[in-house]
Amino acid sequence: MRRLLFTALTALALVLPATQADAASSWWKPTVGLSWQMQFSGKLDTSIDAQVYDIDGADSTSAQVAALHRAGRKVVCYVDAGSYENWRADAAKFPAAVRGKALDGWAGEQWLDVRNWTALQPILSARFRDCKAKGFDAVDPDNMDGYANDSGFPLTAADQLTFNRRVADLAHGLGLAVGLKNDLEQVKALQPAFDFAVNESCSQYKECGLLAPFIAAGKPVFHVEYSAARCPTPAALKFSNIRKKLALDAFRAAC
Repeated sequence: MRRLLFTALTALALVLPATQADAASSWWKPTVGLSWQMQFSGKLDTSIDAQVYDIDGADSTSAQVAALHRAGRKVVCYVDAGSYENWRADAAKFPAAVRGKALDGWAGEQWLDVRNWTALQPILSARFRDCKAKGFDAVDPDNMDGYANDSGFPLTAADQLTFNRRVADLAHGLGLAVGLKNDLEQVKALQPAFDFAVNESCSQYKECGLLAPFIAAGKPVFHVEYSAARCPTPAALKFSNIRKKLALDAFRAAC
């Protein structure tokens, strides 16, 4: 009887539509060498000849994402994950207890206590769901290295690893690819949990070699420098390189 029941259930599973969990288990797997553009300010320029666009999730619309898809682009949703920004629509949802010291050079931003997943998970989950609803293919969670900064909290490397992996799992659970932003000291440990890396200024700080585990795993490194003097990185690294202005508007140059 149990064998017959098992056979019947198996046959039924073959004709039923995939569950939400099944659908979420598959996401975009970017490859090494893709060209990219990053724009977080100004009117979105969709004419840039780049295979991947990284744009602000909250400031972008589903229509813009759809337009980029029609042009054959993949679209990455920029989301601040490790810091608080006082101008965001959901800023009031962050308890005062999780907001730490200000980010040096970034007005209105504070480091977050990434140990408090109970407080942060619902906020980040809502942000990622918004990315998914708008049609994005991936998320670019920023400020994933609070433990290496003067955050105002006694964060450890282990705390950061736990948080970063939770963020990756949150994205994958929604069927979104996810990138590791900076946090070069933990690349070896985190590469398996992430689908690509996004890096700022590794050439300037002579750190680009630390990202090699992503390339070795067949995962791209989307790299940006803000000075022509720092370009390009060695060809052997196989990074996707661009040069931008600090304003992060539509300007894009070869690097």
